[in-house]
Amino acid sequence: MTTLILRMTLCVCLAGLFAACGEDGDTQDTTPPMSTALTLQPISSNLRAPVFLTAPRGDVNRLFVVEQGGTIKVLDRTTGSQLSIFLTLTGITSGGERGLLGLTFDPNYSANGRFYVHYTDANGAITISRFLVSASDANVADSTSQVILVSIPHPTFTNHNGGMLAFGPDGCLYAGVGDGGGSGDPNNNAQSLASSLGKMLRIDPATPGAACTSGGVNPFVLTGGNQLIWSYGLRNPWRFAFDGDNLYIADVGQATREEINVSSGPNAGRGLNYGWRLMEGSACFDPATNCNSGGLTLPVIEYSHDNGACSVIGGFVYRGPAAPAIQGTYFYADFCAGFVRSFRFSNGSPLEHTDWPLLAAPSITSFGQDGLNELYILTQGGTVSRIVPN
Repeated sequence: MTTLILRMTLCVCLAGLFAACGEDGDTQDTTPPMSTALTLQPISSNLRAPVFLTAPRGDVNRLFVVEQGGTIKVLDRTTGSQLSIFLTLTGITSGGERGLLGLTFDPNYSANGRFYVHYTDANGAITISRFLVSASDANVADSTSQVILVSIPHPTFTNHNGGMLAFGPDGCLYAGVGDGGGSGDPNNNAQSLASSLGKMLRIDPATPGAACTSGGVNPFVLTGGNQLIWSYGLRNPWRFAFDGDNLYIADVGQATREEINVSSGPNAGRGLNYGWRLMEGSACFDPATNCNSGGLTLPVIEYSHDNGACSVIGGFVYRGPAAPAIQGTYFYADFCAGFVRSFRFSNGSPLEHTDWPLLAAPSITSFGQDGLNELYILTQGGTVSRIVPN
């Protein structure tokens, strides 16, 4: 199976999906206290490179699973059986870090039938498009309805495409975009306000190429920067999530450390510089010493590549009904180490750090969230499992 890597593809020490090169960093980790109060309930085991799972708001019967090769499948939420192929996307480049990478449904999907996908096109351009569901079958998309909202050329390298789409509390469409690839962001895209690469973009979901204006204009519209940029200084924000007004961004690191950033709203993340490539986490990167962290937003959580860790997989804050004891807990994982951990963010600080050994799995590619706000874990091997009380 073609692997999906979220860092430099030229590293000869890649062990598989999401792995990285470089020596261990100087961040020292301790394993958080463990809990066995949660476990995994298998839902499906025969998917092909699943990279995301979601459902329309309030949809309590279906799961929509994104496969990297270009297919979105509809599963029965209870049995895991396949109900239909929702969409097969053609004209894409798949393999390595490319492919169909993200999906989100419009908050008003029940009325307007709109959904949005994040993929790399035939030329490798990072593409964000809007589609409509079929007027005659709720389990099938209208494949002819595509409207391209954003296309970002990505000609030099094939990696660091980002992949996440989500609607914010302001009704705007947010997209996480990687820095364009190559070791160390050689073109310094993440710090350039003229580039869409290495950014969080805030997009008008109704108008191709337009910045969203709900709740105010994007921060660099009036100063000559790229009008879509909401925040910058990101390396590869593979997965991010909103929880109310809070924005959680898990940014995949270079060679020594992984990081999670949390920004509080309203307007969470607006105009923030998360530091890459000046810094990797809280450590200087370019320059290697005496970097100036003034004005940068540093992570609330970071961990080193000790003990086999390599790439952070961001998740969601739990808001489901099945496990009330963990309400408000944010979950994340590491692709190589296989661990699943969590924390609560309160008064600007991460608290109640927990390690969940019964949720650990090999090659976790993503978390998912269904219409009831229950959480799922997806693996490169093709499995989807629901997080449930033990």
